[in-house]
Amino acid sequence: MPRITTPFGFDSTADDVVAGRDLTGLRAVVTGGASGIGRETARSLARAGADVTIAVRDVDAGQEAADEIEADTGRAVRVAPLDLTDLSSIAGFVDAWDGPLNLLINNAGVMAVPELRRTAYGWELQFATNHLGHFALALRLHDALAAAGGGARIVSVSSSGHRGSPVVFEDVDYEHRPYDPWSAYGQAKTANVLFAVEATRRWSEDGIVANALMPGGIMTNLQRFVPEEIKEGWKDSPAMKTPQQGAATTMVAAIAPEFAGVGGKYLENGSEAPVVADDADVAAETAGVRQWALDPAAAERLWELSLRKLRDAGYEVD
Repeated sequence: MPRITTPFGFDSTADDVVAGRDLTGLRAVVTGGASGIGRETARSLARAGADVTIAVRDVDAGQEAADEIEADTGRAVRVAPLDLTDLSSIAGFVDAWDGPLNLLINNAGVMAVPELRRTAYGWELQFATNHLGHFALALRLHDALAAAGGGARIVSVSSSGHRGSPVVFEDVDYEHRPYDPWSAYGQAKTANVLFAVEATRRWSEDGIVANALMPGGIMTNLQRFVPEEIKEGWKDSPAMKTPQQGAATTMVAAIAPEFAGVGGKYLENGSEAPVVADDADVAAETAGVRQWALDPAAAERLWELSLRKLRDAGYEVD
């Protein structure tokens, strides 16, 4: 099957993707919408008329973002508290949600935490934040997404960093192997893609599909743990994007007609990415998605592992 392409590319912005679109009536949740590409995603959705809620850990920062977006677009943006490492916070967010949901954008994340950190449930922080928290959120929002009456989309912001590691099922929490910040990030970003694969398989008949994406290299708060010498090398790279450019592929996955009813894909620069072999020598700047991130058997295994973890932590799931 040929790769799905769109007119958008490296230089496109989120505003380019929504130009001419009327999203009035579309209800969207953007996690981590207070800054970076999440903020620009929320801005462009609001500009096109969508009803946007940004779900954030820091409500004050979220409100500042919402006020700025409203001043820019003339559209009010809601702010709701959400801590992806706290299952009670996730349950509280969903309990407060009312009505259907058309679009869930799992944008929030953490990158390259230098030392091993665990949540209150004993989960490694990057896997917990980037994958398990969003997984728990999507599970509880399933009925709201299904209530949209078809065409609901989940968008998971992954990364080219997924090439750094598959999901190591035998030790996802680094209990028996040495911790490495980049392999932990890679594992979590691979999990984002595998979630899209399995969520689409399980939920497409309910009118819900999921896709993952690589937004590109963007200097945002995500890099707060990255050593300064590494960030200095990134700043002048022609491969870097602005936050508005970084949000473009998110917006393609969210509203582009080419991906209507299509899930289980990994996008970059506005189109479906080519698949590269797991043993290929792929530099971080090179296009492509590893086979391990699209493996349906691994996707199903991850889903079951994630369900067990949530249940063991006392989180109610069907």
